[in-house]
Amino acid sequence: MTSINHRSANDIMTLSRLGSFYQSKLSFLRSFIREFKDWDFSTDLFELDENGYGTAVYSVKKNDRIYSLVCFANELDSRDRSDRVIATKWDAAFVLHDGIPSEEDIIRLKKNVPKQEVGRVSYKELTLSRANKSVRIFEHTVEALASGNQPDKELISDVGYLYRTTAVYGSGKFGLADRYRIKDRSEICGPFRLEMMLVYLVRQFTFDQVNHIAKSRNPSNAVKLSHDIARNLGIGNSTGLGMAPFIVNHPTLLHNWIYSREEALKQIRSIQKVDIEDFKKFKECFEKSKLNIDTWKTDSEYQTKKIQRLIKDLDSFEKNYLLNIKFQENLFWNKLYLWVAEHLSEEGTEYIVSMLMEPYDKIVDPLIQNMSSDEDLFFDIPGERSVVDLINIINKNYSNILNIDFNSNEETTNFWFISKNKEEPRVANRYEENGSTLEQPLAIARDISALLKRLNECQNTETVAEFLMDNNDLRHAVRRCFIIEKFPYSEIQDNIIGANLVPIDMLRLKLSFFGAQKFDPRSDKWLRINMYQGAPLINELKTANDTWIYNRL
Repeated sequence: MTSINHRSANDIMTLSRLGSFYQSKLSFLRSFIREFKDWDFSTDLFELDENGYGTAVYSVKKNDRIYSLVCFANELDSRDRSDRVIATKWDAAFVLHDGIPSEEDIIRLKKNVPKQEVGRVSYKELTLSRANKSVRIFEHTVEALASGNQPDKELISDVGYLYRTTAVYGSGKFGLADRYRIKDRSEICGPFRLEMMLVYLVRQFTFDQVNHIAKSRNPSNAVKLSHDIARNLGIGNSTGLGMAPFIVNHPTLLHNWIYSREEALKQIRSIQKVDIEDFKKFKECFEKSKLNIDTWKTDSEYQTKKIQRLIKDLDSFEKNYLLNIKFQENLFWNKLYLWVAEHLSEEGTEYIVSMLMEPYDKIVDPLIQNMSSDEDLFFDIPGERSVVDLINIINKNYSNILNIDFNSNEETTNFWFISKNKEEPRVANRYEENGSTLEQPLAIARDISALLKRLNECQNTETVAEFLMDNNDLRHAVRRCFIIEKFPYSEIQDNIIGANLVPIDMLRLKLSFFGAQKFDPRSDKWLRINMYQGAPLINELKTANDTWIYNRL
């Protein structure tokens, strides 16, 4: 019997491969929608003036658990509109409250939540965000509805959202509840569940707000946004380098995400006989997804080339393989994958990997429950282990990076730092700009290389504890070695300070697991995306089909 193995971390964990990942059934917003279908929704407060400014509260309930989204819509001078995370003024601000907020809670939150970075909340609040209008689309939609018409479908589809967020905060930020308070709640045990809940409920608020403003402008003739058009609107997001350090700083979490994807692929490739209905579902989702690719609009030459290559790959797959196959063969999915891996680019291969999961809820859903991580369990360094053990771990798990010459300027061109003015992660050229003394410890490849060199020089040191007594500056690298020993997908097997760094690959990786659509890079360091575009509306959840993601937009 053929034995199917997981794909090697040395092959998968390169930046170019990780930057080619797409959303899948494992993605957080899709798994959230599947789990959220049996929750009950209500609008508890909707006090907006004729211009749409004011307060709204939505609650969702399952069994005895209630969460409430508290929304504050504010008048904003166009000169104050900025997507910078340090901005203190926004068109709207939101917080997810644990339970039903009291009148005193709302008064307290109203004083703090709109201030964002300057304000403070409490342990009663779980996640917090803010958003700005896409002014052109928002006003166009209100004007159309107020005049009794629906907004232009093509314009709506091109932009795809009424509001765009920047960060969605949690885990103790600004006084929010620490993760330990909620991590064992069974109804939100999947990854980033509360963040996904907040964004989904914010989407509903944007629909209610435009309908309310339109009705206020023309009470006799205004119409509501149609379900078809509302469904085609998601929540936009502007994402920059702040997201990149996350995947470096959370190695066990990164492993669990990648491992779940690789385990799903392994199990699917190991299926001996493919059911005809499963094959039909794969083919149907593939064909639907292809129709959507031409709706991905971008001015980025980099992204345009990736899209063109993807289209070429998928056309080749369909013409040269999919139309000529006999799916009844043993290990059909494995043979399909091997053909794809040989003939398509990384972009096309990873796209097909995502598509292969579509028929297999029974494989995917159990894996989702293991995509979080209790990182504190793996923080301690086993000081009693030998230096020889540590050297062997490095040689086995970091073979991709051990040949990089970090004495070369080309391989050490960049450094990561936190901007004092913008309080955000940034990357700069260490040979052209000042500030490298403030470098953040994100250059793991360089530090592992330095660690191995230092270990080889310590011939008389037997244990890791003894080594660290004189080499404490490399403690973080030692810790990562013992993590990767247990979690092989925990490390990017690439140089993130080299001249060839494309930071957007790191953003693509994380955003693919969130479930982002329509990657639109504005540079190699930030991009805009869409979340929940095409997703079922709240009143459609109980009967929604998980393949909504591939409906023609």
